Amino acid sequence: MVTKISRKISGVEYVERINDNVLKMTEKSLFPLYEDLRAADCIVCGGSGRSLHSLNIAMSQIAMMKEPKVIITREDVGFPGRGMYDAASQLEKRHRKIVLLINSGSGESDDPRHLAEELEKYLKATGSTKFTMGLITSNPNSSIAKIVQRHGHVVEVEGRGKKQLPSSDAYSQTGIMGDIFELGSLFLLQMITEALSEGSSVERVLELIAEEAPVLRKITENAVDSEATKAVLDILERRSDVFLGGRGTAEEVAKMTAVRLFHIKKFLGDDVYIARGVNTPHPRAGDLEILISYSGRTKPVVGWCNRFRGLGGTVLSIVGRKETNLERNSDLKILLEETVEQGKPRRFYMRAAYVLSCLPILLMERLSLKGLILPEYLFKWYHSVIE
Repeated sequence: MVTKISRKISGVEYVERINDNVLKMTEKSLFPLYEDLRAADCIVCGGSGRSLHSLNIAMSQIAMMKEPKVIITREDVGFPGRGMYDAASQLEKRHRKIVLLINSGSGESDDPRHLAEELEKYLKATGSTKFTMGLITSNPNSSIAKIVQRHGHVVEVEGRGKKQLPSSDAYSQTGIMGDIFELGSLFLLQMITEALSEGSSVERVLELIAEEAPVLRKITENAVDSEATKAVLDILERRSDVFLGGRGTAEEVAKMTAVRLFHIKKFLGDDVYIARGVNTPHPRAGDLEILISYSGRTKPVVGWCNRFRGLGGTVLSIVGRKETNLERNSDLKILLEETVEQGKPRRFYMRAAYVLSCLPILLMERLSLKGLILPEYLFKWYHSVIE
């Protein structure tokens, strides 16, 4: 019996709401999709914006398994076609069982809907039995859900709901925009990945969720209360550009964080960049860089840190190991130490995403206390333009 976690985190109660939502999952609701994923030797990931980053963060850990599955996205250079219809014929020549796995809170985003529509078109034209579809969503009546239900299985993860937009001082309870779903689906998908790596039944997913929920709560609480977070918020409040970076899965965490920070910093006249992006400028003195690295030894990331500090910027590092080059060379650091056996997925990246999700919310609260109110409809306008 899973016990509900009721203790609240001061300033970030949305994490408790996410935990409560994911703790509601049942074996019955998860079993069909989980069994499809167990049987698959190839998973095609689909989504848009932060939902896609959440999916990629969790699914990338399948590469850590002793018997990994092939994980691809439409954006990969090696994707075997211009779209899903073209790629499907090539994929079924290479694999026994393929799952198109979509993560979409609304179930209406254009990119994943096109993937589902094209695969359905292919299945109707060929009668192929090698494909199934899966959808994680907070809207089981959406257009994507209706397609997936004809060819696979839908799992509902609750989002914030269609309530009145929160006031600027209520984001700690509701998150900003899709935070509740995007982080909740990441949590669920990470635990699914771990259960798959163990070769376990779906019951293990629920056990892992119950094990990790209080850990996520404590890690987030510690990060909010840390001197590093307070120092970072001081920088974010003033005129400064923000740069985020990491390699591999860490870059997915950086992108997930950058989207939400951009929504706020843009209205302050500042910009948010991904390190080594096509439009990334040289930093200025006073700018902030946030770097994510489990090992703390990834040479390009350590190099970014050193060059950024040399130009007068401040570096916050999120690391998984003590006494590493990145930790020692950074101005500020948050340690998310984790010991993982070889061949098992890491929770570090999921935990880093949770820790960094606090920054936009805490920044909003600080700004509102000083009289700067940024209603959520402004974020939605930017969100609709850039995603």
